[in-house]
Amino acid sequence: MSRFEGVVVSDYWLQSQFTQVQLRSLKSKFIALKSEKGKVPVEDLSAFLVKLKPFSEMFKEDEIMEILSKSGFDTSNEVDFEGFLRTYVTLESQAATKSGDLKSPTSFLNETTTRLLHTIDESEKKSYVAHINSYLRDDPFMKQFLPIDPATNGLFELARDGVLLCKLINVAVPNTIDERAINTKRILNPWERNENHTLCLNSAKAIGCTVVNIGTQDLVEGRPHLVLGLISQIIKIQLLADLNLRKTPQLLELVEDNNDIEDLMGLAPEKLLLKWMNFNLKKAGYKKPVTNFSTDLKDGEAYAYLLNVLAPEYGSPATLDAKDPVKRADLVLSHAEKMDCKRYLTPEDIVEGSANLNIAFLAQIFHQRNGLSTENKNISFAEMMTDDAQMSREERCFRLWINSLGISSYVNNLFEDVRNGWVLLEVLDKVSPGSVNWKQATKPPIKMPFRKVENCNQVIKLGKQLKLSLVNLAGNDFVQGNKKLILAFLWQLMRFHMLQLLKNLRSRSQGKEITDADILKWANKKVKITGRTTQMESFKDKSLSSGIFFLQLLSAIEPRVVNWNLVTKGVSDEEKKLNATYIISVARKLGCSIFLLPEDIMEVNQKMILVLTASLMYWSLQQSKDEIESSPSSVAETPEGSPEPSFNGDDNSHVGTEITNLSIDDVASDTAVISNDDTSL
Repeated sequence: MSRFEGVVVSDYWLQSQFTQVQLRSLKSKFIALKSEKGKVPVEDLSAFLVKLKPFSEMFKEDEIMEILSKSGFDTSNEVDFEGFLRTYVTLESQAATKSGDLKSPTSFLNETTTRLLHTIDESEKKSYVAHINSYLRDDPFMKQFLPIDPATNGLFELARDGVLLCKLINVAVPNTIDERAINTKRILNPWERNENHTLCLNSAKAIGCTVVNIGTQDLVEGRPHLVLGLISQIIKIQLLADLNLRKTPQLLELVEDNNDIEDLMGLAPEKLLLKWMNFNLKKAGYKKPVTNFSTDLKDGEAYAYLLNVLAPEYGSPATLDAKDPVKRADLVLSHAEKMDCKRYLTPEDIVEGSANLNIAFLAQIFHQRNGLSTENKNISFAEMMTDDAQMSREERCFRLWINSLGISSYVNNLFEDVRNGWVLLEVLDKVSPGSVNWKQATKPPIKMPFRKVENCNQVIKLGKQLKLSLVNLAGNDFVQGNKKLILAFLWQLMRFHMLQLLKNLRSRSQGKEITDADILKWANKKVKITGRTTQMESFKDKSLSSGIFFLQLLSAIEPRVVNWNLVTKGVSDEEKKLNATYIISVARKLGCSIFLLPEDIMEVNQKMILVLTASLMYWSLQQSKDEIESSPSSVAETPEGSPEPSFNGDDNSHVGTEITNLSIDDVASDTAVISNDDTSL
């Protein structure tokens, strides 16, 4: 199962200053420095600290020594690991003071869940507690723990089992998690808690959350700033779900020129929300543009004008006549309540300019009454959104994969956001570190079209260096937004990254490349070793649609993970979907970061089937660090009280002697100019 690991520090306050990801990283650095006594001289420590990213541009080595001396560190002495952590915290505080940056980031979709100063906003906490109490009060399992008292730490205590966060993800994006995979006993052991948090974090990535600097142990400990940061992202995704042209085509009314539609499609939900607000404020006669969710909304005037134009029947002259901003904000909230908007923030939150809560409030207003016309525009929206279902699913998969890599950019609309080449360069730098020549790259915003082409040309150059098949593909194809070619390129890049990860884990690979055939062979052998006869002929094998093979594979690599009492025969479409959703959640519960949907398994999308199999192989190799061909000699046990049933057709499965090619242009049909003969198995 997922390993239950954590770096434990005796000083609880000191431990609370770091995430487990940070602690593990710093621990490894300290071990590399320490002497035979297990300690590090302070003078060596300053030479090391000055090279670290948070401090390299802020201090010189002698400045660090001076700070440590003034802070009470004996520079002639040695420090242990906890002393090392204290020096780090001291310097982090000094760096914050020196830069004057004492504010925590507010845009959780564009920032990681780690804040420089580990503080929490009580107003945000109160708002999120109200949201949870409202949306989960009827949940069969959660209702016994609700309502949560916002005045206590009940939220963080309840989050420690992982069930609350998993349930909240399903509220934000329904059916993301198969709730049959959640451990929901009233008292969970450490392994079960860890499984829930692993499922939570991998599922959070699958809906677009950024969780780069957070680990399962951080959630098990219920660390307030991390839990609140993750909850903020999940709730924001829920509230902004309708802020796109697919869900709300009426948003086309926000642009006057058809040429601006592409720019509209590329806007992040928050920016689209601002554009919508300014559109309505202009109709209301409000002269000042709103450019942010904080200072521009503090006086409440913009809200008063917005609500008067959206719901004039509830308006009152007293709102704008009020001289006291708090009084005006209170009248604004009363107006919104009459529109059935939940009161999750206070007048003081508006006056103080709480960006996250203002976003949530505006999103509720938009959801209740957006003021947009339902009449058809001259341009046909249907012509713009002609993607077939498979193309849409693959766009989603690649977008989420890119966002999970921890690059600085956040992709909202794949086809629009990659057109300037910058995001693709960031991805390439993650997949092949050091390969990008940043001196020859132009960072957005990019006004000159030829600069976009230059970025994309470097993408093509690097792709060829990685031996991707890019026949007749030019940088301008990305700039023009050719969807089929963008998907085909990203598939190759994702596959390359996946195979490199597997190659690095293979203990005796001796530089040998991992192939698709190796992955297929590994999966079949794992299942066969357990005494089962089901095999897959290729990643296009239609029998995979039942889900039985992957459930057997999951059970083979971790015997207790599959509850066979929940598995269907996978004959009807309904049974296949139940199995497919269960497979995805169980894989995420193990620790696999995957972005496919149940339909990809049901329809046997060969790309997504390959990714799923490779992810399971990667997890298995991480646990054992054994050679691909090595397997346990005994038959795997099924979970207690859940023996695997016998499914019809199991004995008739066989391994084919010839494996079909895996072509990257299935999504692009036979019109795509990219081919990938290198993917033959």
